[in-house]
Amino acid sequence: MSSKSDILAALGSGALQPQPLPQVDIKPRLDDLVGQFEASVQAVGGTLVKVDALSALQQQVASLVADGQQVISQVAEVSGNRATPSDPHALRDINYAVIQGELAVAENGAVWVTEQGAGIRIAPFICENLLLVVRAEQLVANMHEALKRVNLENVGYGTFISGPSKTADIEQALVIGAHGACTLTVYLL
Repeated sequence: MSSKSDILAALGSGALQPQPLPQVDIKPRLDDLVGQFEASVQAVGGTLVKVDALSALQQQVASLVADGQQVISQVAEVSGNRATPSDPHALRDINYAVIQGELAVAENGAVWVTEQGAGIRIAPFICENLLLVVRAEQLVANMHEALKRVNLENVGYGTFISGPSKTADIEQALVIGAHGACTLTVYLL
């Protein structure tokens, strides 16, 4: 018997017996989901626009385009000044990305975004500022409810995005925008 076999046999003999997973039965808070979502988005450094959100988004994008900012949009009702390219390198100078979210989570301010909603996988991470659009009827109380709704069929990629990009080091210096968007605004329609 080789030393590798000895090690694997020893590891196998000390293994714990399989245990059933615990049953998690958390009752979601259903009171004021929009208020919970707004507080969560703010807590993670984002902004929520909920009053006349589509109109506010259209005005914001029109103002950004007039200022010469580079804006891509995957939301049909909102026109940017750049088409979404197939080559991710073409987005290196993009200032704003308007992306359709599929659902939102009140407990943590997260929005589920798929590659189809983003138009190109890198878009939510390479832009300087991220504008997410999600419908109010797609707001759920917690991640347990969200995961019941996430459909991975025909989805090449999907992610939950909560707030702008953040990282911190051992000295507790928080850096926003180090690995992605510096700002996040969610428009709740």
